[in-house]
Amino acid sequence: MTETQNEDLKEKKAATKKTAAKKTANKKTTRKTVKKTTAKSKTDKESRNTLVLVESPTKAKTIERYLGKGYVVKASMGHLRDLPKSQFAIDVDNNFEPKYINIRGKGDLIKELKKEAKKADKIYLASDPDREGEAIAWHLAHLFDIDSSSDCRIVFNEITKPAIQAAVKEPHPINLDMVDAQQARRMLDRIVGYKLSPLLWRKVRKGLSAGRVQSVTVKLICDREKEIKDFVSVEYWTIGTKLKKGTSPQFEAELSQINGKKLEISKGDEARAVQEKMEACKWKVTEIKERQTSRKAAPPFTTSSLQQDAARKLGFTSKRTMMVAQQLYEGIDLGRKGPVGLITYMRTDSVRISEQAQQEAKEYIMENFGDKYYPAKANVYSVGKKAQDAHEAIRPTSAMMVPQQIEKYLSKDQFKLYQLIWQRFVASQMVPAVFDRLGVTITNYGTDKAVKEVFTLKSTGSKMKFPGFTAVYTMADTNDKDIILPDMAVGDDINLFKVNPVQHFTEPPPRYNDASLVKTLEEMGIGRPSTYAPIIETILARGYVQRISKSFQPTELGDIVVDMLKEYFKDIVDAKFTADLEGKLDSVAVGKVDKTDLLREFYGPFAETLEKADEAIGHVELPVEVSDVPCDICGRMMVVKQGRFGKFLACPGFPECRNTKAILKDTGVKCPKCEGHIVERKSRRGKGFYGCNNYPECDFVSWDAPIAEPCPECGSLQLKHYYRNGRGLIYCYNADCKTRADHPINKELLKQAKKAQKAEEAKKTKEEQNG
Repeated sequence: MTETQNEDLKEKKAATKKTAAKKTANKKTTRKTVKKTTAKSKTDKESRNTLVLVESPTKAKTIERYLGKGYVVKASMGHLRDLPKSQFAIDVDNNFEPKYINIRGKGDLIKELKKEAKKADKIYLASDPDREGEAIAWHLAHLFDIDSSSDCRIVFNEITKPAIQAAVKEPHPINLDMVDAQQARRMLDRIVGYKLSPLLWRKVRKGLSAGRVQSVTVKLICDREKEIKDFVSVEYWTIGTKLKKGTSPQFEAELSQINGKKLEISKGDEARAVQEKMEACKWKVTEIKERQTSRKAAPPFTTSSLQQDAARKLGFTSKRTMMVAQQLYEGIDLGRKGPVGLITYMRTDSVRISEQAQQEAKEYIMENFGDKYYPAKANVYSVGKKAQDAHEAIRPTSAMMVPQQIEKYLSKDQFKLYQLIWQRFVASQMVPAVFDRLGVTITNYGTDKAVKEVFTLKSTGSKMKFPGFTAVYTMADTNDKDIILPDMAVGDDINLFKVNPVQHFTEPPPRYNDASLVKTLEEMGIGRPSTYAPIIETILARGYVQRISKSFQPTELGDIVVDMLKEYFKDIVDAKFTADLEGKLDSVAVGKVDKTDLLREFYGPFAETLEKADEAIGHVELPVEVSDVPCDICGRMMVVKQGRFGKFLACPGFPECRNTKAILKDTGVKCPKCEGHIVERKSRRGKGFYGCNNYPECDFVSWDAPIAEPCPECGSLQLKHYYRNGRGLIYCYNADCKTRADHPINKELLKQAKKAQKAEEAKKTKEEQNG
């Protein structure tokens, strides 16, 4: 072997050794990587052993994002167990033991959740932070064999990352006192509903039902209607004037006193006599009072005040307000930020806010308005005696989440309600608004000896000196427009330009609307924040009341049922009794009253009264209103019935003949498409609209009211569109009419058309998906 071959052989051996060493090193690295990967997988597997159960899927999605890896968040979709609908399900003789069953239709969901529960080493119950939520957690604990005394319950007032992570670190046992309070309420309602309703079926008609809190609410509406009917209107007159000082603009003043006595004029002759005397007088300024006043900001929203303000400012019903608030609470997808809870829990009677929220509001106010708009000491609002104060007030989860910045992610209703909540909260942390008030007294003097009376005119001017909180939020029930009076001094002569006597009549109390009814229920202690909207929807659904022009009116059925309950079940419809019972339920929630004792105290007298009433009440015949419309199917004359959305025509041959018809109110205006007449109709959801009486042959429909006077330009039909703020806008139905050029209604009609098209497309998509 040559020397060159030996060197080549040595090089090959060295290379082989190097390759072998490299492979060995790679194997070691691979083993390490495998070990690391295995360890990581094991850690991931261990960290994924926590199951969190919430109520809604939207909330689950938001919370899972905040908790991240290691947590699985599932929704129970509300209650999974309840009292069965088909039976009374309360063992009165056995300490009012309730019989709960799994809710029909939720079997698959329960199986799915149990499957997830088996995989988990730890389960947290994160239903809503109120009595209902506590009861849901208790039922879930029963279904999944969780010890309710263990640290299995977590609660949070807002769905934000810090709040969720803090809640997970502080689990606690289920509050059984709160569970008892919810169960007591549920069983009281079941006792009244299942014992009293059959009596109404036997004595009045089948299908009726009576509720504990709902019956009191219906009575309030019936009593108000009786007040209105019994009210005797009284005539009275006021006398206004238009005055002027020199070359200054005119201003108004009102006659307040005659000879130092308060103005009381009840007849037109008296008013005209006063007018003649005033016109013969000369006038001068006798007193000027200047003062500075301030108006403090309102506290952040509670459930009740939110429903009231949303009704006044946005025209929302209580149900609509709470539905949208729930969406804002559970979380809205904000693009890259993902789902974000925008407001704190919306069922609360507290006006308290956290120090963190106060500090954030302060930063926003100082940055955007300046230190003049922030008080020396943060505003703190007192909680009423009846308030449970379990949660904070309703507020944005972050004051920095300005409504306009996230508007594109929100629906119209979501934006309107969020903006209202945000503005009220930020305003609540600002300084008062300051006004300069000027009160001027003007009296008569003159040469006409026939005028012996001394007439006193009062005029009040006001000017905002500093806007304070009104820079962000204005109260729904105030008018802060500036009223400017000319510069005046005591002794100045004033010229009288006009005396204007105006006839008035005293008016009855207004019917309840959503805002005033909720306010009354709260003031009387009837129901609690979570019950206001369901109470209203229940009495509407049962046909005891109807909502007409945003006000509640009792139906004939409502009057009959309330009269019967007032005679035989005074406690059930007594506001004080119901409020006292609410107070006792509150006491159960804090462990001061035993649930069984409360039920026993109520049931004994109620059962006795029920037995006596059953013997005393005869069958009540509901009066039948027969129409002049024959049934298309059997020829009988149809009768007027009361439904959820008002009156309708039904065949008296029910159940053999089930024909029904809408009651059409003729507007007296001819249809622009045919020879028919335009009539008032109602949609499936009860919303009023206008259509031709020749439907379906004629397809004319409009949400806007027809007007008798034709268009002055083309003679076509005119319609009146009403905006949410009550402003009306008249326009011509003929789109080619000259008056329609650049008319603001064009934009509104285009919006309506796009909305209708979108709804139609969604309907088609749904039909295609359903096959």
